[in-house]
Amino acid sequence: MTPPRLFWVWLLVAGTQGVNDGDMRLADGGATNQGRVEIFYRGQWGTVCDNLWDLTDASVVCRALGFENATQALGRAAFGQGSGPIMLDEVQCMGTEASLADCKSLGWLKSNCRHERDAGVVCTNGAFQSE
Repeated sequence: MTPPRLFWVWLLVAGTQGVNDGDMRLADGGATNQGRVEIFYRGQWGTVCDNLWDLTDASVVCRALGFENATQALGRAAFGQGSGPIMLDEVQCMGTEASLADCKSLGWLKSNCRHERDAGVVCTNGAFQSE
């Protein structure tokens, strides 16, 4: 039995979008190791506010994306303002979490923030150094 065509379309879309709540990506950084932090929740991508944003939080993002660590935790939309919802605010990670979704925060879609305060990171993997 061949799967319905809609199933194949779903697979194609799922492969290019976030699949699970808490998936993360970097946007508008000009290089694969840096950018605005975006996180997937309930079928859409959104940003993270820079309130309480620090190197520990940034390191969780970088390691989840396959990098060794973070060298910078940037705020004030250093990589431009995102669009869509602000997913997380006042993120406070211990450093061992698999995703920002596992860190303490105000909770999903609860924010005192605007996109002028989108969080960003610069990651390193040891093969190259970030400026």
